[in-house]
Amino acid sequence: MRTGHDMRKAKERGFTLMESLVATLVLLTGVVGIAQVVPFAVTANNGNRRDSTALVIAQREMSQFLEQSLLSAAPTFTDALGNVCNLGDPTQPGVAVGSPVVVIGNRPSINFNAGKVAGYNFTTAADPDDPYSARYDVRWAVITGGNGTATSYRRVILGARMVNGNGAFLPVTLDSMVQK
Repeated sequence: MRTGHDMRKAKERGFTLMESLVATLVLLTGVVGIAQVVPFAVTANNGNRRDSTALVIAQREMSQFLEQSLLSAAPTFTDALGNVCNLGDPTQPGVAVGSPVVVIGNRPSINFNAGKVAGYNFTTAADPDDPYSARYDVRWAVITGGNGTATSYRRVILGARMVNGNGAFLPVTLDSMVQK
């Protein structure tokens, strides 16, 4: 006669070979799918990091441009990185002076396909904390307004992009104006 203990043992069978194979196949499919997403995520993360760095550099430079007095007779200033930056030409009111500007989607952007204009660009030094030693090309154009001798406003269009970047990373462009 069978006891309750013996009957419980008879009902416990475990997994069949086919169930184990199906479970293994489902697990491997998930692992392979995740493994294919990881390189894409790493590439996107690196691109976002480079875009963020270009934005920080552009914002820092733009801030320094906007801090310059409109009343100053000096057409240049030296930024925090030691670069001499031209502030446009007050004798050419309403004209973009400096790096070439193109309009993309109704927004002005620095044309990085054109050659560099002396006094309106610089390349950052490699950051020692950056494992890629990335350098950034910074360019700008300035539009001044006034009566030819006194400047009443200054509009700065400034762009930054990584030098020799691998991938299609667009330049960052900032457009700002200061007036009295």
